Amino acid sequence: MGEGKADIGDILQRAAELNISRRSLLKGGMALGGLLALSGCSMLERSYYKSTPAIAEGPAQEFLSACPRNCFDTCSMVVSVKNGVIRKVAADPRNTFTGNSLCVKGYAYTNKVYDPNRIKYPMMQTPRGSGNWKRISWDEALDTIGKKILDLKDRYGSTLPVCMNKYSGNFNIWHYCVEGLMNSLGHISLVMGTPCWPAGIDAQGYDYGFMWNTDPEDFVKTKHFMLWGVNPAWTSIHTMKFINKAREQNGAKLVVIDPICTATASKADLYIQIRPSTDGALALGMARYILDNNLHDRNWLEKNSKGFPEFADYLKKNVTVDWASKTTGVPKSVIEQVAREFATAKPACTWIGYGFQRHINGGQSVRNVDALAAMTGNATRPGGGANYGHLATWGFNYHAMVMKQPEGSIGVESPDGKMTHRNINMNNFGRMVLEAKNPPIKMLWTACRNTVSQDPDAPIVKKALDSLEMVVVVDHSFTRTAQMADIILPTTTHFEHPGVNVSYWHYWIAAVEKCIEPLYESKTDLEIAWALSKKMNQLQPGSCTYPTEGTLAEWTEKEINDGINKLFGIKGWKDLAKKGPQKAHFPNPGYSDNKFKTPSGKYEFVSETAAKDGHPALSLYKEPMPIPKDYPIRFITPHSRTAIHSQFQHNPWMMAIFPEPYLEIHPDLAKEKGIREGDMVRVYNDLGEVRIKAKFTRVVPKDVIAGYENWFWKSDFNLNNTVKAIPADMGKRNTGNPGIAFHDNFVNIEKA
Repeated sequence: MGEGKADIGDILQRAAELNISRRSLLKGGMALGGLLALSGCSMLERSYYKSTPAIAEGPAQEFLSACPRNCFDTCSMVVSVKNGVIRKVAADPRNTFTGNSLCVKGYAYTNKVYDPNRIKYPMMQTPRGSGNWKRISWDEALDTIGKKILDLKDRYGSTLPVCMNKYSGNFNIWHYCVEGLMNSLGHISLVMGTPCWPAGIDAQGYDYGFMWNTDPEDFVKTKHFMLWGVNPAWTSIHTMKFINKAREQNGAKLVVIDPICTATASKADLYIQIRPSTDGALALGMARYILDNNLHDRNWLEKNSKGFPEFADYLKKNVTVDWASKTTGVPKSVIEQVAREFATAKPACTWIGYGFQRHINGGQSVRNVDALAAMTGNATRPGGGANYGHLATWGFNYHAMVMKQPEGSIGVESPDGKMTHRNINMNNFGRMVLEAKNPPIKMLWTACRNTVSQDPDAPIVKKALDSLEMVVVVDHSFTRTAQMADIILPTTTHFEHPGVNVSYWHYWIAAVEKCIEPLYESKTDLEIAWALSKKMNQLQPGSCTYPTEGTLAEWTEKEINDGINKLFGIKGWKDLAKKGPQKAHFPNPGYSDNKFKTPSGKYEFVSETAAKDGHPALSLYKEPMPIPKDYPIRFITPHSRTAIHSQFQHNPWMMAIFPEPYLEIHPDLAKEKGIREGDMVRVYNDLGEVRIKAKFTRVVPKDVIAGYENWFWKSDFNLNNTVKAIPADMGKRNTGNPGIAFHDNFVNIEKA
């Protein structure tokens, strides 16, 4: 609690600790006075509040919002506020994708905003990692940071020693101001790429010219679903609604292909437990059966594709259903059945999950599944397609991001002779920081990320952070990365500022209104950018080109342009906030017009662009990673039901559902290793180890174990201690760096 009169935010957070409801707290002075005593308020403060009349229950105000997390669903929300306090977060049914419900995480937002462990003030830790934190002012924090940046620039002649690591903790469009701020300092060491979906993005780029999934609301038209390495029962519950509707109305069949019998797989008409990383072989085996039985769509292929004769020739010479069965572990009869049903159902759709392509052959496997959809004519049918994701609704101005460097900024020379940032691979961050020379990396700015918990090579990431002179973390949660910072800057939740959000899956846009005033001393990333720019130019005029002032509403409006207005039928952000969420007016969604953005203008089974990038031109099979002799067990680390990466799980409500991490292990493997149910297990390889409780289940194959990636409050648990920075085969063309083979992680296990 800060100096002087206790503020309502502190009181509400202490209430959460004591499990006192906000309603009972705000209804009367007795509960408030008792809480103040428990909160350590002075006698003067207690007498002040005791004499204050009970807070009246005023009418609720409703505000529009949208979930900005890295999630398929990007739900539209209605937020109810009374007396400046969020009372309820609900779905906005005007968004027909979101409908009438949120996920379990969405309903937990009220608890997240008033989390007693929320970062409240700028803090400094001395020494780093000691836990010896002290509160500092914003001016002191920005002055310390600004002086360090200028010191490094003086010592090394550039701002290249400054590194930025930012990703998807908040997808509100103007949060790209973090990149804009760093651009405005000069050329830096910029962490580029994405751990999520780069191999698949490149793969669909080679085949289609651009990734663009069909409207998921059109799934109600689908006759046959083939969900491949995706678990929407946990990760996209609203899409699951449309799948279920198609099953009820159309008799659609649901086939789920996954190494783990997930919650979605348990609901399927047919579940196929495939051998991990052999998905491309299954797709090609199905393609061979379809070709041999003349089930391919000759008319569509002749008009709309390039290279099918070469693909057909490859299938005839190199692929058999028997080979596919032996490679994947899927019975031949099942491959033939699914191939026949997929080819004859119109429309039939595949949904390629992001976990699917987190292998060294992941991008090529996506191309194999793309080819399966194309040869059956399903690639462009509404309700069909090889669905992966899209960026078709992301045509904003990125006003907050596009900033020029100061005059004379020195960077890395690009092939065309221009100065640019130094590329640091997000998926090999720790090693690249440690190996950076001329100049070395000395300072890190982290925002919208929890690097220590989410990056591969976690032990190396820790060493990299230890090697730096300054680590700055902008967050509202005390993440494991924040715990290793020198300075923490408290940021707002999305209820405390305006914004705008779109999805990489559905076709809706939603305005985010400011619902409550920022709690404590939290600031938005944009306000931090303005403030640091002002401080930098006080210390050294001209050292930062970022604007030093503005209003959040104005800057939100500046992201909207004529293209966005036309696409969504709006007249700017204010109009969107007035109308509520709007759906894009695509005349031909998901390539339903058969016009592709490839060099040929057609779907390309043979891609010259892929060949130029060093990949096979043809959609052929690529072998999976060999299994190491000393580490014969594959360790898969999928998403949890109660978290999005490292967000939400530390919430007490989520902890009540998922109180501790566990390892899913087949009873037969456990028996071989002398492990009993509930034993602590040491999972290890030559990179590191993680200790975790064993949970027996037959949802995993005998040679596979699974643990759900998460960040648990006040815990050193980290599955990425064993995950090496092994690149996937594709991703560099569209994201700047290759993807990461998270699921090509091999370990051994023993009783701890």
